[in-house]
Amino acid sequence: MDNFGKTARSYSLILAIALSGALTACSKGDAEEKKEETYAIPVETAIVTTGDVGSFYSTTATLEAPEEAEVVTRVAGLIEQLHTEEGMQVKKGQLLATIDSRRQLYQYQQSEAEVKVIEQELERLNKMTNKQFISADSISKLQYNLQAATAQRDLAKLQLTESEVRSPIDGVIAKRFVKAGNMIKEFEPLFHVVRQDELHAIVHLPEQQLSNLKIDQQASVSSTLNPDYRASANVIRISPVVDATSGTFKVTLLLPNADNQFKSGMFTRTELQYDTHQQVTVVPYNALVNQDNNYAIYVIDNGKANQKDVTIGYQQDGLVEILSGVNLGEQIVIRGQHNLKDQSDVEVINSAEVAAIQQPVSK
Repeated sequence: MDNFGKTARSYSLILAIALSGALTACSKGDAEEKKEETYAIPVETAIVTTGDVGSFYSTTATLEAPEEAEVVTRVAGLIEQLHTEEGMQVKKGQLLATIDSRRQLYQYQQSEAEVKVIEQELERLNKMTNKQFISADSISKLQYNLQAATAQRDLAKLQLTESEVRSPIDGVIAKRFVKAGNMIKEFEPLFHVVRQDELHAIVHLPEQQLSNLKIDQQASVSSTLNPDYRASANVIRISPVVDATSGTFKVTLLLPNADNQFKSGMFTRTELQYDTHQQVTVVPYNALVNQDNNYAIYVIDNGKANQKDVTIGYQQDGLVEILSGVNLGEQIVIRGQHNLKDQSDVEVINSAEVAAIQQPVSK
């Protein structure tokens, strides 16, 4: 090989080394630039505060009316008129239905006439001046007949009164079993009346909870279908015995229902309050991150999210008591924390922006 070939080969080798070095430098520069590039994760935050939280036992309950009555007729006959309908409020003694009472009226008038005849006869005998012509036996028999006739008259009057069917309690007509024009028999049901301004919530609790209950203890009752239906109740009766079959005991709660939002027979969710911790450290429950049954909270410090393990206590109305792990006044993440790791960079924004960012894009 001549000198020219050797020189050309040397130049080619030097150029290849130079290009390789330049590419390596560019590659290292891009890597370092990517390594230095960071992204702040959007989160919503709140401040650790104090509040009152209680301890509850949650269970289900069926609502019952403390007063309800099956209204029956005590006389047979034809229903002439109905004075109320299902769903209507009624008062004690209010007229519900009228039964044809002509037969009872005639019997009453007949009995009343018999009483008057006997009374007149007794009065005539008592006014006689010559008592020798009046036997004591006759007087006694007339007095006995008067008592029997009076009893028959009073019974006829009672049957006449019972032809007007009246409500035995205050309440609402839950069911109507007959129609106007129907022939009914004695003691046949006509209406079912339920009082619902107060209801009883019946719960059955495990035997272990017996020591935690007392009379007048507070509870919260809500509808399983509509959580907006919520009201306070209190314990009025605790059964002194435990059912050996189920291992539970019966507890009766009194539920005021003046606005009639709850109904007898309704299935509800009940929370019995055992205890209350006042002015303790609390955070929103959705701030917790559950990791293998251990709880943690992200605390914001200089734009970074520091993960802190916490111990929790009572929970109530979306708040949870913090026994240890965070301090009052600290800024904690309550939304977006599931995208974080310890020491992640964060950007604090409002809840609407967090929701918009986390919402998946529809295609």
